[in-house]
Amino acid sequence: MLNIQTIGEKIMSNLEKVIVGKRQSLEMIVIGLLCEGHILIEDVPGVGKTMLARSLARSLDCVFNRIQFTPDMLPSDVTGISIYNQHKQEFEFRAGPIVGQIILADEINRATPKTQAALLEAMEEHQITVDGVTHPLPKPFMVLATQNPIEYEGTFPLPEAQLDRFLLRMRLGYPNILDEIRIMDDQQLAHPLASLQAVVKVEDILQAMQAVKKVYLSNAIKRYIVELSIRTRQSQEVYLGASPRGSLSLARAGQAKAALMGRDHVLPDDIKSLAVPVLAHRIIVSPAARLRDLSSEKIVQEILHATPAPGGTFTSDSGKK
Repeated sequence: MLNIQTIGEKIMSNLEKVIVGKRQSLEMIVIGLLCEGHILIEDVPGVGKTMLARSLARSLDCVFNRIQFTPDMLPSDVTGISIYNQHKQEFEFRAGPIVGQIILADEINRATPKTQAALLEAMEEHQITVDGVTHPLPKPFMVLATQNPIEYEGTFPLPEAQLDRFLLRMRLGYPNILDEIRIMDDQQLAHPLASLQAVVKVEDILQAMQAVKKVYLSNAIKRYIVELSIRTRQSQEVYLGASPRGSLSLARAGQAKAALMGRDHVLPDDIKSLAVPVLAHRIIVSPAARLRDLSSEKIVQEILHATPAPGGTFTSDSGKK
């Protein structure tokens, strides 16, 4: 029998060999993987965003590709192009870096909106279309996009439609003093990434993705999720609230969280722990609230505090003893 908790623990323990002291962030990565979702990592340079993506690919024995976004990049630089082969007298598709399994979209906000849009079909439908021909992407397929929160010159903010396609937004943050010393020790002779081995088979990950969908969501939990989303739309501090995709994403992330905890049902605490990373990037703060330095994360936290969590039994009938 497939044990999702064991699979998640193997992946996180392996990632901790490279990414030190960031257990909660690594859990978010595994949740995104199990949900077949994509993650936006918004953080300063040098905290390990690229190493995290490379380590994840190695842990799963997946194909890793990196796309370094620049203002002069074209959509074909992402998806690939068709080139005419004179010997065969036909066009051949040359795949771009998006055709992989773990994709690092580095500094995604440096690309123009047209190039950013080239990612939309890939992220949403797991396929790309070049010259009218559709090419399916391999499974698992996950985009880890990064953006620098402190540099705005020469950047193009991500449109709401693309932000909404990320399952969650997270930050790694700086390590504490002991963890930073350990990082120096670990990399003194060689980088830990060089010796990292795969710990989970791709087939097991694909099975885990399907198993997560079967984790039980009670009606009370479903109502709680929808109430949180509705309150983001009704808040006076919000110009645009979370969409129904936000509710679906929060539900699926809750299922993955419960599975990683070894449960077959979702609890309110699962939803509370994920509401900010799943919903905050989906809402647009009103100008008046922005003037008061009120962030989307703070607004979601206030909504969580004001919304009563459901009580009662959250297991299915089959799960009762």
